Amino acid sequence: MWLDRISGHSIPSGAPFDSRSNSPAPRRSPSYLSPAPSSHRPGPNRQGSSLSLLLTPSDSTTSLSATAREGNGSVLKQGAAARSRPSDVADPLEVLQSIIGKQKGGTLETAAATSVSPQSGKPPTLVESIDFGGLSLEEFASQVDEPRTTSSTEVSAQTIQQFEKERDKFQDLHSAITSCDDVSKSVEVYLSDFQSELGAVSAEIETLQTRSVQLTAMLENRRNVEQLLGPAVEEISISPRAVRLIAEGPIDENWVKALSEIEARTASIEAKVSSGGSTKSIEDVRPLLSDIKDRAIERIRDYLVSQIRALRSPNINAQILQQQRLVRFKDIYSYISRAHPQLTGEITQAYINTMRWYYLSHFTRYLQALEKIKVYPSDRNDILGGDPSAQKSGHIITGRSGSAAHDPFSLGRRIDILRTSNHMAMSAYLAEEDKSFHGIEVPFRNFNLALVDNISAEYSFMTEMFSTLSFHQISRKAVEIFEPVFAVGQNLTKQLIENSTDSLGVLICVRLNQHAAFELQRRKVPVADSYVNGTNMQLWPRFQVIMDLHRESLKRVASNTGRSAVSALSLAGGDDLTKSSAPHFLTQRFGQLVHGILVLSSDAGDDEPVSNSLKRLTSEFDNLLTKLSRSGGDAKRRERFLFNNYSLVLTIISDTQGKMATEQKEHLDEMLKNVGKRG
Repeated sequence: MWLDRISGHSIPSGAPFDSRSNSPAPRRSPSYLSPAPSSHRPGPNRQGSSLSLLLTPSDSTTSLSATAREGNGSVLKQGAAARSRPSDVADPLEVLQSIIGKQKGGTLETAAATSVSPQSGKPPTLVESIDFGGLSLEEFASQVDEPRTTSSTEVSAQTIQQFEKERDKFQDLHSAITSCDDVSKSVEVYLSDFQSELGAVSAEIETLQTRSVQLTAMLENRRNVEQLLGPAVEEISISPRAVRLIAEGPIDENWVKALSEIEARTASIEAKVSSGGSTKSIEDVRPLLSDIKDRAIERIRDYLVSQIRALRSPNINAQILQQQRLVRFKDIYSYISRAHPQLTGEITQAYINTMRWYYLSHFTRYLQALEKIKVYPSDRNDILGGDPSAQKSGHIITGRSGSAAHDPFSLGRRIDILRTSNHMAMSAYLAEEDKSFHGIEVPFRNFNLALVDNISAEYSFMTEMFSTLSFHQISRKAVEIFEPVFAVGQNLTKQLIENSTDSLGVLICVRLNQHAAFELQRRKVPVADSYVNGTNMQLWPRFQVIMDLHRESLKRVASNTGRSAVSALSLAGGDDLTKSSAPHFLTQRFGQLVHGILVLSSDAGDDEPVSNSLKRLTSEFDNLLTKLSRSGGDAKRRERFLFNNYSLVLTIISDTQGKMATEQKEHLDEMLKNVGKRG
């Protein structure tokens, strides 16, 4: 632009345009028109920096090319004008050179800046070196500016106007770009830190991988070693928890398990030592095992002694203590019996002595309660040939519940005691509070039921607790415990039957004793065999004695042929039997007695003494009837008398069953036939 002003001074406005201004020849000569180095220009201001953002490379090149083209054109015009200028006009080249010479340095640049600054301001920077691609300035300018139709002045004006309109927008854009620059720098810093940390993590991962490989190899080696040494170490190692539990822990299921573990280790170590496989580790463990064994024996001894002592406490239930405190930990007794047999024997004997006292004291108190049960009194007149009107000596009973309401020859409901499904013994409290009369079988049954139950429970406990002993040893110790109780029971039996003439009551006791024997056999308890046999040795002889008393009484009646005696025994109550053929009252007694004996012997065999005793009694009764029938009257009355008596007895025993009942019925049928043949 400053070249245009110079051309204005040199060329008149009316001068014709030289067509050679487009020639490229002069463009090679003015090298001084190339841009000066930026180092000689003043630094750009802030407004010029903003303007530089609006100037595209094409704009700058176009402006420069246009300026250069205009400058070259002016030189050519000046050359044409020189050839035709008047003599009084200065040479334009000289004028241009003088101007250029004066503005050399900062003046030329200032003029150029002045021509731009009124409109758009000074550019912030100038290009120091332009790549012309091997072209001249003119060629470069014409090549670049061919598409453009506007001049540089117009472009600058448009650019400035555009900038003025969108200044705030571009200022915001510049601020946003600056902020993005700052964010990019911070992101760059973060990424750099992340990269460095990632490198550190990668190094640690590599270290961990190496360590993992080493640990895997060590683990595999350890597994191989454990496979080889594990069983051997397991056989001799002892858990510290087990040792602590044995030494200090309470005796419970865990304590028993720890004791089993210690015993297993001890057995394994002793087996190795006995086989000659002793090692240093075994020698180190053996003293510890010995100490643990002594401590276990000591604690087991204290525990068993404390439980045995507890059995002597008042109102203690031995069976509950046996099940919850002793049988529950029966393994400790087995251990101590193997570890210390002598101490085990002493503890066992202490238990036997304690239980011997326990059962004796309890059964003694129970017997005292049973003795308060009222038993029907027995007298010598309670036999077949006795006088029912005679007063019972020493036994005066009043009230309906006394002996007057009791028939010693009738079984009645006494059989229910053998058929009842209640197998529980009467409690001591009920026995003391019972005010009614009973037969001798009631106290006998309750005492023996209690005895059988306690014997069974004790024997079952002993077989489970003292499992290291043989059955023979356990049986002997159980008998030792119950010997005093057996003596008490046999004394009770003797007291009940010693002066009794109740044959049915004694026979019921025999059957109860047999039931007790069967129950003990069913429970597989051989402890009370001696007691059952001893009781039988008391009951059977007494039964035979009573049966003999019945037989002797009939014999006395038959031998007394006096009229007064016969009248006393007559149902008619008169003084002469010749007028009556009704059954004798002894026949009623005899029939009821035989009926009771047959009912109680329905399952009896030929080996029982009752069979022979009944046969002898029946034979004596036949003799009595024969003598009574001969006491007076004609033959027909005698036959009717015999027939009525035998018929009565047969009717009474008609509902009985069993071998003895069949034999008795056959005998009566035979006697009736003989009576018919006599008629």
